[in-house]
Amino acid sequence: MILKGNRRGGGMQMALHLLNAEDNEHVTIHEMRGFISDSLTEALTETYAISRGTRCKNFLYSLSLSPPEMESVPVEVFEKAINDIEEKLGFANQPRAIVFHEKDGRRHAHCIWSRIDVEEMKAIDPSYDKLQLRDMSRELYLEHGWKMPRGLMNSKECDPLNFTQAEWQQAKRAKQDPRAIKQAFQDCWAISDSRTAFANALEERGYYLASGDRRGFVAVDWRGEVFAISRWVGVKAKDVRARLGSPDELPSVEKTQQQLAEKLTDKLQKFVNEATSSHDKAEIRLKQNRQVLASRH
Repeated sequence: MILKGNRRGGGMQMALHLLNAEDNEHVTIHEMRGFISDSLTEALTETYAISRGTRCKNFLYSLSLSPPEMESVPVEVFEKAINDIEEKLGFANQPRAIVFHEKDGRRHAHCIWSRIDVEEMKAIDPSYDKLQLRDMSRELYLEHGWKMPRGLMNSKECDPLNFTQAEWQQAKRAKQDPRAIKQAFQDCWAISDSRTAFANALEERGYYLASGDRRGFVAVDWRGEVFAISRWVGVKAKDVRARLGSPDELPSVEKTQQQLAEKLTDKLQKFVNEATSSHDKAEIRLKQNRQVLASRH
């Protein structure tokens, strides 16, 4: 579910936009909480009036929740997502309105919060809200098994065989976090709808798809460690087979480990050559400096 949030003013314009029935087949005001009025237009005008007691111009926080195009998402899923986001952003118990739009049988939602804390008469300013919404969006895709847009894939993990020498040394010093490994596998699974797509996504993270024991799918990393796909993705073996087919055409674990060892040897040799070249250049510069110093005496 794509989440987009922003701070904004213009309560009347916001209300008219949300109530626009021309661009949507159905418009439903699902909830009004914490306002004196039950009218959306009057409620947001009320919020504007309260904001006049502060310096805040963008007194509303607007959130849109757009599910995947082919998914029919129940109202309860939207409600839970909104409640979770509310807690994360610090808007718990703030006045809010939830509006549903439907077009071509597809439902999406909007939630508007008042940013004004009436007890302290100042605006609530959520920290790093864009990053928090991105993380929560990823969690929703993973939780509901929806195909994740590649742009939401966590890019922190990448193939160590493509590292520079400095990155390699850093990777060696770092300990592997099981949560990061699981997240990497789940990301790859969420953005893939075929074996080829899944294998390519894994390789971008430094994992290589192989055929394991008992006709199962596994992945091998650059260290030669073996990871069972079903376990690390968190889905049943039959669901893995349904998406990936038969593992018979894949190389065995032993073959994959051998291929990775060869790649690793080539990579390490490249680092040795780079280090030797850097050392040679340093020696040449040192000799030149000595010659310059000698010529001055």
